[in-house]
Amino acid sequence: MTETTGLRFSLVARVTQDTWTACAVHDELAFGLKAGGTLDVTTTLCSEVRDSHTPIVISHVSEDPHYCTHRTPKLYGLESYIAVPIYLKNGEYFGNLCAMDSRPTPLGAPNILAMMKLFAELIALQLDAEARQEATREQLRSEQEAAELREQFIAVLGHDLRNPLASVVVGAGSLMRGPLSERQVDVVRRIRESCRRMSRLVDDVMDFARTRLGGGIGLVLSTVDDLPATLRHVVSELESAHPARVIRFTADGDFTGVRCDRERIGQLLSNLLANALEHGDASEPVDVSLRRGAAGVVLSVTNRGTPIPAEMLPLLFRPYFRGPAGHPRTGLGLGLFIVSEIARAHGGVLEVSSSREEGTVFTLTLN
Repeated sequence: MTETTGLRFSLVARVTQDTWTACAVHDELAFGLKAGGTLDVTTTLCSEVRDSHTPIVISHVSEDPHYCTHRTPKLYGLESYIAVPIYLKNGEYFGNLCAMDSRPTPLGAPNILAMMKLFAELIALQLDAEARQEATREQLRSEQEAAELREQFIAVLGHDLRNPLASVVVGAGSLMRGPLSERQVDVVRRIRESCRRMSRLVDDVMDFARTRLGGGIGLVLSTVDDLPATLRHVVSELESAHPARVIRFTADGDFTGVRCDRERIGQLLSNLLANALEHGDASEPVDVSLRRGAAGVVLSVTNRGTPIPAEMLPLLFRPYFRGPAGHPRTGLGLGLFIVSEIARAHGGVLEVSSSREEGTVFTLTLN
């Protein structure tokens, strides 16, 4: 502005009904006003621009019939002055872009006022962009705080549920050893299975909280020589919980020396198998296959039924995702997320495919 107009003092002023504040200042006149400095708004010409919404252009104050007796030029020793209003995108008046000098300066050329208006528009765009950025930052801070609070709550809740659930499971086991009628045995068995299912949900919640709070899925790696036996035990547990369903387990290959966390791989299979039993066709078997080949150890779980839409496959491993509306929802939507985190912690590859011909297949490959 100063180079184009020849005026040696320029600034951006925030102007309200009652205040005048310098936001940015270029001073070659030793006027003494710094960014952040304030003036009495009633002593400035900015208040006139604010009220009239019209630029002011004065090339020579002493010869101007309107401003030659105006108190503001006399107060600040001005002989030339130009100011244009700054309007934000929403139409709100922000303030003025001003330039002035203590000596007369020709400012009547159309390109000067056009340039000033263009600069005012650019400043408004910058202010709007900064306001949007700050609003986005504030929203992100708010969402992050809410997420951290929610996950801390989940962690505390999950921790505090463990002990009472364990007590109920132990109590149910004790009752099963006593003399009970067939109906009582059935009730106690349902109580025990419900508590075990709740325990699995608590485990998922705890793992999720650790993952989101920075701890990640913890592994205790060891050399496992009997991985098929571990997975058969998981299959047996799910068979007991779903006596009406058929689960077929096959193991093909040499599985000595597999480096993994035995408990976590069992948890992974338990979650995949529970998911297959819940969402697959109840009249069809669920297949669990373990094989070892050139790619490494491959574990797959297959169920039949309505295929998962292709657009939903990438969403399955997101936390809280539980399928389309109207689909049965019995969990928290964390099971497959925990599965993906266990696979990632092992450095494995987890894939899913779904078609009417092949069924829905979840495949874990461990190198």
